[in-house]
Amino acid sequence: MEFKLVLKEKANYIEQLLNKYMPTEEGYQKTIMEAMNYSLSAGGKRLRPILTLEACKIVGGNENDAIPFAVAIEMIHTYSLIHDDLPALDNDDLRRGRKTNHIVYGEDMAILAGDALLNYAFEIMLSNSLGKENPEKYLKAINEIAKSSGIYGMIGGQVVDVQSENQQIPKEKLDYIHNNKTAAIMIGCMRAGAIIGNANEEELDKITKYANNIGLSFQIVDDILDIVGDESKLGKKVGSDIENNKSTYPSLLGLEKSKEIARTLINEAKENINELSEHVDFLNGLADYIIDREY
Repeated sequence: MEFKLVLKEKANYIEQLLNKYMPTEEGYQKTIMEAMNYSLSAGGKRLRPILTLEACKIVGGNENDAIPFAVAIEMIHTYSLIHDDLPALDNDDLRRGRKTNHIVYGEDMAILAGDALLNYAFEIMLSNSLGKENPEKYLKAINEIAKSSGIYGMIGGQVVDVQSENQQIPKEKLDYIHNNKTAAIMIGCMRAGAIIGNANEEELDKITKYANNIGLSFQIVDDILDIVGDESKLGKKVGSDIENNKSTYPSLLGLEKSKEIARTLINEAKENINELSEHVDFLNGLADYIIDREY
């Protein structure tokens, strides 16, 4: 089956899981549930929850054990997008082809919706870890997600990204931003899934390298698409990096060199994952998809 169809099937499965775990829109506070659902149901590639389940599966684990973590990681990712779009940060009015959360619900509810998704994500992970036979591995998985999305991961990268606007920064600093803002959360979700699947240290190491490389490549391709992408396919405005005077791979190294680096990262990712298992066709396909994507 064509890879894009497989990816769509997996994304549809994640959609079903998200619907199952989201709270009912009721009570005095139902507006916040509506705002949470609005952004969470906006679609997207669902790569992070898919990667969580795949990592669990390829090390021989039961992917059903990782489902709450897959759902939670998508909530965390969605919260970060809601906050990224706010006027104080990227000031975007379009996300995944829809009006951004603060345009629909106002800045106050958008901030609270992001907070709620982050908090609810950890509620889901913890409530589904209590009473397990081996609670320690689930706590380790939660720790991986917390670190990768916190001050030593995604948020740390976002801080440096914001502070680096309107200035030319060295490639080393740009790599820090990309590795933390984008790659860290992919590392965290894959390590969490692998830990739940009882991965050993060697398996974790190869999964970490794969996740880091596809994460960095994903962001480089994002930088490229912000210049040459089709807004109707991307579902968001192009040219925002230039408008905000952001340093990117293309602005520092040029389009062709950026494409070359992204391709090298993808090839290295595939080498690492192929050493791990024979059953990695999907992860190889995903690596190729990331480098060739148009949105």
